[in-house]
Amino acid sequence: MSVNGVTGAMANSYVPASTEKTTAAAAENRTADKATANDVGVVYEPSKAKDSKKTNYSSVVSNMKKELSTKNQQLQNLVNQLLGKQANKYTSLADLFKNINADPATVAQAQKDISEDGYWGVTQTSDRLVSMAQALSGGDATKADEMIAAVKKGFDQATKAWGDELPDICKQTIDAAVDKLTKWRDGISE
Repeated sequence: MSVNGVTGAMANSYVPASTEKTTAAAAENRTADKATANDVGVVYEPSKAKDSKKTNYSSVVSNMKKELSTKNQQLQNLVNQLLGKQANKYTSLADLFKNINADPATVAQAQKDISEDGYWGVTQTSDRLVSMAQALSGGDATKADEMIAAVKKGFDQATKAWGDELPDICKQTIDAAVDKLTKWRDGISE
């Protein structure tokens, strides 16, 4: 292959500035081009490519809110079925749930929901707690200790509202969430 063929093509396409026409019409065109270029300016357009390491936390929070709203409605319906016929007043939530008679279908649904792979089970609930904490921190693992403290504070407030010790599944969920947040803080997991 000859290099002369490539360099020869390039030489023919280059026109030196000294051979450019310097007529009044050419000068007017240059002035008009400059004015148009000044009017347009530079516009920044962010890349549309998604960075695989960054998470869009606003969509995470939005999805969590939608899912939680649906699940809260299901839980509320379940509680209404359980308590609909009971008109007694109780001093604490713990007392409210001591002597509940529920139909077998409601019991089966509740057991399914709190099972290991159920929506209100330890794994999924702790995952949601961690996702929410990560979203609230903006994905900043240095804020994990603040998030852990907030989760524990919420657990303490729930215990106080309950009026007694929370069920074991609640303790297991908080422990799992704290463990996952600790691993996230230490860079062991995302």
